[in-house]
Amino acid sequence: MPSTVEARLAELGIALPEPPPPAGNYLPYVLSGTTLWVSGQISAGPDGPIVGKLGADMSVGDGAAAARSSALWLLAQVRAAAGGDLDRLRQVVKLVGFVNSTPDFTDQPRVINGASDFLVELLGDAGRHARSAVSAASLPFGVAVEIEGVFDLS
Repeated sequence: MPSTVEARLAELGIALPEPPPPAGNYLPYVLSGTTLWVSGQISAGPDGPIVGKLGADMSVGDGAAAARSSALWLLAQVRAAAGGDLDRLRQVVKLVGFVNSTPDFTDQPRVINGASDFLVELLGDAGRHARSAVSAASLPFGVAVEIEGVFDLS
């Protein structure tokens, strides 16, 4: 029988991707007690990384969609850390979102809302979290968004 979170993902027509291996000398996540720290997850879809620079060649809506994709990768890492059981996720504690943007772009919070809104839609109150949304002059592979997260597991 699928978990409650997995059933909700299915209702939304979403299949989580398989988490990628780290791209360097770091861990994709660290579980300390019940606190899970997930390394930054880049915006990517079935065709590869979602690249672009907000304020230059991407709209806020496109950026929010990229942030939503990063949230899917975060959840994939949470599922791996939780031994495949997303129902162990008690709370999204904090997200830190990095937005590849021009110096004059100021809508980073609206971009990262793509991840925040999705997590609340999926998890309800357990998806509400503290958050930072900051600009970056560039991100790995030219991606539009990278998000790291802190989660509480049972």
